[in-house]
Amino acid sequence: MPETALVREQMRRSLVIARKDIRIYYSKGPVIIFGVLFPVFLFLSFTIGRHLSVDFMIPGLLGMVLFFTATSISPIVVPWEAQAKTLERLMSCPVRIETIIVGDILASFAFGLGISLVPIILGLFLGITVASPLIFAIAVILAALCFASLGPVFSIPPTNLPATINMIASVVKFPVVFISGIFIPLDELPAWGQAVAYISPLTYFTDIARYSIQGRGHLPVAVDLLALLAFTSLFLVVALKLHQKTMPRRI
Repeated sequence: MPETALVREQMRRSLVIARKDIRIYYSKGPVIIFGVLFPVFLFLSFTIGRHLSVDFMIPGLLGMVLFFTATSISPIVVPWEAQAKTLERLMSCPVRIETIIVGDILASFAFGLGISLVPIILGLFLGITVASPLIFAIAVILAALCFASLGPVFSIPPTNLPATINMIASVVKFPVVFISGIFIPLDELPAWGQAVAYISPLTYFTDIARYSIQGRGHLPVAVDLLALLAFTSLFLVVALKLHQKTMPRRI
């Protein structure tokens, strides 16, 4: 089979795996609670009573919802299926390990992108305006792909216990939220706080969202987009390469 035809066939199988993940996992209660409701209530707990403007709140809310939804289930799909003995059956099919991981990423990407429309529509209803719709749309799509690619990185350790992977993901995800300029703008952070914020991909999306909605950002838009692209590439390479080594050890 020609190389291009082989790639198309594996991509088609990734889409089938993505549909399977959405159908089985993304309608479950824990995904809605920890992927949608939890970031919303966490955000509200830090903003209620501070008399913040809507155009300040919506970029932070959008960043949190997109980050948590795109990483809500992708870290635990592989250990969950390994525990249920369905991963072994999947790996016995004519699919590559990379195909399985890409399918999980596509499902997370679609879920995160779809749920992100809720705070966007809410913001438009409350009267915000998007100054650069094209840049904003590109940023949302790229950030959804970036965060979805981060999810499988958490599940690299070859354990079949979803609780263990969830703990690893939580240790990373919660600090990331607080260092990414969601609650305190980057301009108001000290130099050491800004240096820490730059290691978070969420920082760059939040900065673009603030630029698009508030008309001001801390970094040039090109830098934000390139940073998101670089993080996406890094997460993809790490997830695909290391899962090749650890996934066979799960069966």
